Amino acid sequence: MEKTISFIVVIFAFITGEIFSQEIMEVDTTIYETQEIIITGTRTLRKIIDIPYSVERLDKKEIERSSGIGINSLFSSIPGIFTQSRYGNHDVRISIRGFGSRSNTGIRGVRILQDDIPESEPDGQTRIEAIDFNALGSIEIVKGNSSSLYTNAPGGVVNFKSDLGFGKTFLTLHNEFGSYGLRQNGLKTGIITNDMRFLLSYSYRNYDGYRIHSQEYQNIVNSALQTYMSNNTTVTILLNSAIGLIKLPGSLKKSEYVLDPNMANAQEVSRDSKRFSRKGRLAVRVNSFFGKHNNNEIEFTGYGALKDFDRVAKTYRIFSRYGIGGSIRYINRSEIGSLFNEFSLGSDVYYQTGPISEYNNINGTKGDQLVAQSDETISNFGFYFQDQISIIKNKLDLLLTGRYDNVLFKSNDLLLAIKNSERTFDKFTPKFAINYKFTNMLAAYASFGLGFDTPAGNEMDNFPFSGDDGQGLLNPDLKPQTSKNFELGFKGNLFNEKRKYFNNIFLELTGYYLIIDDEIVPFVVDNTVYYRNAAKTDRKGIEFGFKTEVVKGLTFRSAYTFNDFIYDTYNALIIDANGNQSTKIYNGNVVPSVPKHNISVDLMYDYNFSKNVRGFVKGNYSYIDKMFVNDANSENAESYILLNSLVGVDVSYKGFSLLANIGINNITDKQYVAFININDANGRYYESGAKRNFFGTLNLGYNF
Repeated sequence: MEKTISFIVVIFAFITGEIFSQEIMEVDTTIYETQEIIITGTRTLRKIIDIPYSVERLDKKEIERSSGIGINSLFSSIPGIFTQSRYGNHDVRISIRGFGSRSNTGIRGVRILQDDIPESEPDGQTRIEAIDFNALGSIEIVKGNSSSLYTNAPGGVVNFKSDLGFGKTFLTLHNEFGSYGLRQNGLKTGIITNDMRFLLSYSYRNYDGYRIHSQEYQNIVNSALQTYMSNNTTVTILLNSAIGLIKLPGSLKKSEYVLDPNMANAQEVSRDSKRFSRKGRLAVRVNSFFGKHNNNEIEFTGYGALKDFDRVAKTYRIFSRYGIGGSIRYINRSEIGSLFNEFSLGSDVYYQTGPISEYNNINGTKGDQLVAQSDETISNFGFYFQDQISIIKNKLDLLLTGRYDNVLFKSNDLLLAIKNSERTFDKFTPKFAINYKFTNMLAAYASFGLGFDTPAGNEMDNFPFSGDDGQGLLNPDLKPQTSKNFELGFKGNLFNEKRKYFNNIFLELTGYYLIIDDEIVPFVVDNTVYYRNAAKTDRKGIEFGFKTEVVKGLTFRSAYTFNDFIYDTYNALIIDANGNQSTKIYNGNVVPSVPKHNISVDLMYDYNFSKNVRGFVKGNYSYIDKMFVNDANSENAESYILLNSLVGVDVSYKGFSLLANIGINNITDKQYVAFININDANGRYYESGAKRNFFGTLNLGYNF
């Protein structure tokens, strides 16, 4: 560890030494990534260099040059973000600085947006079935505490942005194929006129899966219509839908995993465990600039969502959810004297309700016996302010932001009205940050803020020995977890056009310290998992990202993440079927499902064979340190190294385009644990990753 940190410090010292020893040249700033890339996930239009916390952006080319199967391949080269995928793109766990690592289903602690609209449900839980990578133009990642801007976002924000930046009308047919019966086909078209843009994409995916009983299919539609009512006013209509089925092989005990990592849990097969989803959303957004210099901006977004899914496991559960939501924000950009000031004020609301019916499961089909029926309502309301004040012009900025949230859980038992329950959580979370720019391309920043994370709906399930002896549907004892977040970082570009080697360098170095109070952790009653506030946790970490063009065409990119997450105090309560209680002390134990060291290195070479033909080759090395599988730290998933490669060609001629590539994942055929089912009562912690597998892409397009 000391050697790794020393290596980072040496690189940092070398680069910062260059900053102050060389004469800063006046050159075209379009070459600078931090100076030019604009992010919207921070709720204002800000350049990366001006944002006083850690932000990343993946562009369209990076998305196209990935496997396209899941987000793992996209996020592996970003320091501070860790993904574990169970079945490709489904039930993926996104963890940023440890937030989200406790979730055994869906995404928690990280706010997921699609075109700035919450894909996350009101309780913060997210599944990303409706995200089609072929429809994306970019992905924005805000790392670290974002509770002062969004509900249930103590870990950060991921914003999937549709590909609305095209300059010509086009049509593209995309096709992907690969091992384990992977087949993904679809089309994307974009139409542009003087006063509107229209984007439509459709994808069908069929995948047999690398594990027994892990087949899936998905039909995904995304569309966006953007019209210009005037030079200052834009109206955007967004529609997406997803229909799909995924079979669930379940987690394995270590003995089963060692014997055959691709086997399925026999109980899950006998139940025919699966999830059938049908979801859709329609949104309308109006954005307008006004004022003498168009320095005022107002935006309103309204949306409605329908979500139906069948969850087949021990029982057959049918969920129907109807949601309506919206947001409004006002931004004023002005000068106070000669200093720039940007102030914004906004509000969000999301209301979701619907029945849940539970039947007996007969080999994967719905039985006639109604076991339970309830009506569940979850809503959140919040308002926020944000003010970025220039203290020293073009040098020092102060950011002040804060948010008030009110989250409601209401559950009514439609069979036994005496079990009706209601819980409300609310909190104000401020954040303070400063950003100092050494040059237009290099900046240092520091921040302090409070985090707020309510339980998810499934974490609110009551248990027999709670404060009300299990009489209500919702746990009366469970509270939100809160956090104090300290962050210090440096980011920027160095460019020297006279250099033949390493002429453009991007650097990011971030250190943080978090204190988590009332951390929500799972515990067991009669072999059933429930949740409670049991721990105080200290989290310390370092994130280091480095990207450079070694020589023309050859790009080197690396990411290193160090996590030191320890339970400061944790008295684990165990309750058996008879109500007998015992306590285990986990003070000083390591938080499970988080690697201490995570390293990724990409090397990519682009070569122009001619004006119209460009070839590329890419290699990736990833190292994931061992991870504990439970709070007791009694077992762990071993560390592993993955090697991946990709080679392709990009051709364009007289409006026609062709993108073809072929790749190999897990070249060394490594057996490894891709997902940890933490704290499982029966010791079924392990879900394997895919062995060596192949994939290919063939996209054909025409620009009119």
